[in-house]
Formats: sequence, C-alpha cells, structure tokens
Amino acid sequence: MAAEGRQIHSVWTRPQRRRREQPALTRAQIVAEAVALLDTESIEALSMRKLGARLNAGATSLYTHVANKEELIELVADAVFGELADPDPADSRGWRAAILDYAVGLRATILRHPWLASILGEVGTLYLGPNMMRGNEAILTILEEAGFDMKAADHAMNVVFSYVVGIAMTEAASLTVVRRSGLSETEWFEKMWPAAEEAARAYPRLHKRYVAQPASEVSKSRDESFEYEVGLILQGLAPTRR
Repeated sequence: MAAEGRQIHSVWTRPQRRRREQPALTRAQIVAEAVALLDTESIEALSMRKLGARLNAGATSLYTHVANKEELIELVADAVFGELADPDPADSRGWRAAILDYAVGLRATILRHPWLASILGEVGTLYLGPNMMRGNEAILTILEEAGFDMKAADHAMNVVFSYVVGIAMTEAASLTVVRRSGLSETEWFEKMWPAAEEAARAYPRLHKRYVAQPASEVSKSRDESFEYEVGLILQGLAPTRR
C-alpha cells in the first residue's frame, strides 16, 4: 500500500462522529472513570468491557466516543496533563524558576498516576493532546522570551521533559512496589534499609550513603534531590541571544 494511503490511528486525527441524540455517557465521564480505574489498579487492568461495567454501560456505549482502547489511553493521558498548571511566561522570578515549577508539577502528576509513566514512551501521539500542547506552548514562550532561538528552545524543553519523565518513571516503579506491599513508603524503607545497608558494605561509597540517610527521610530526600538536579540542568541551559 502506498504511504499516502495509510492512516495514522489516533483519537486526535480521526474525525469525530456526529450524533443524532445526546448519548447517555459523555466522553468526560468515560475518561474520568478510566483514570479512576487506572489509579486503583493498573494499565494492564484497563479494558473497554471492565470500564463499561464500572459505568453501568455496555462496552458498545464507549465506542460511541472512542474507537478502541488505544484512543482511550490517549484521552486519559491528556486529561491527566490537564491537572498541571501551565508555567507563567510573566513569572517575576525568571524563566528558570517558572520551568522548575512546571518540572516539579509534572513529576508530582506522574507519581500520583504511576501508570502514566509506562505509556509516555509507548504512545507516540500523546503530544497531539490539547493539554500537552498548551503546556508545551507555554514552555516555548518562556524560553523564546528569555532569548532562546526556536531550535535551542526545542532542545531545552526536550532535555527538561526527558529528565523529568525518566526519573519519575523510576520513582513510579519503586512506589508501585511499595503500594503492593500494603505498607507506607516509610514503613517499607525501614524494613528494607538494614538489608540494603548490609548489601552495600562491600562498596564503601554506597555504604556511606545508606548509613548517612535515615530510611524515614527517603521521600524528603527524593524531593530535594529532584529539585537540585533539575536546577543543575537549567543552570546548564543558556539563551542563544546575547
């Protein structure tokens, strides 16, 4: 088949069907329930049949709004991005502070919805969602107004976004293990810490770090380290206009 005859399958590229009657379910209701399901279970647990049951509707009712599960995932991911406050181009603290705030918010969003981390690298059309587009537009506005040219602004945004997603994916995976144990994060680390400290004894630099940090402060340390590391990245970025 010729390349020009092929279609890109995405909820953002498919023309929406016209409906003669107001459906019993709205797209917003479907998406909200899907987010709730994902938050309490996992991406593997999501199915059109299961979601329909939670909404007291048949799976066919859902297909009025989405063609398949993949489109539903695009919608729920963009809905979660809608929780993020857009960075303010007029932030009096400067462009670095505005983008740091956005990075902190993005990480917090992924950790609230750990399933999001698993799909960010798999669904290539997420960038077409209106909420993600709006956030990206705000970031690019901040960078360009700070003096970055178009290409440099793209690179800077990609560097920050890639770091945040990468570190949050790792954290989300660890926190998923903690949640499955039924323990709080502090309880889990307090039980794990003696074994980790013992395993690190043969590695003096690693061992010094385990000894220096109480298990009860792991969560606080993660937050502080994240902001410090994003700060390092931002300090390394400089406007192209002199």
